[in-house]
Amino acid sequence: MVLARAAEAGASRVTSVEIRVGAAAGVEVDLLATAWRTVRVNTPCAAAELVIHRTPERWVCALCRTPIAEGSALHCESCDLAAVLEGGNELDLERFEVERP
Repeated sequence: MVLARAAEAGASRVTSVEIRVGAAAGVEVDLLATAWRTVRVNTPCAAAELVIHRTPERWVCALCRTPIAEGSALHCESCDLAAVLEGGNELDLERFEVERP
């Protein structure tokens, strides 16, 4: 995605990439960082720094939307309904910086 967008922008080099990874995204962050160092070789991203922002899981009651505290049972104490995952499952490209010729 970064390479395609950088090419569209006429960039000669990507200098940094920032992504957001949620705790429930199913991504092993250390492996992702290792993969980044490997796949960027011989590309416009070769020297680009990868910045990973991590976000926690956010659970809420399916009915009343009350936040469910981390570490507690995944149900609402008021409604006794199951919680739903409201956030923390994202894997998003937040931004990247490029240099143009």
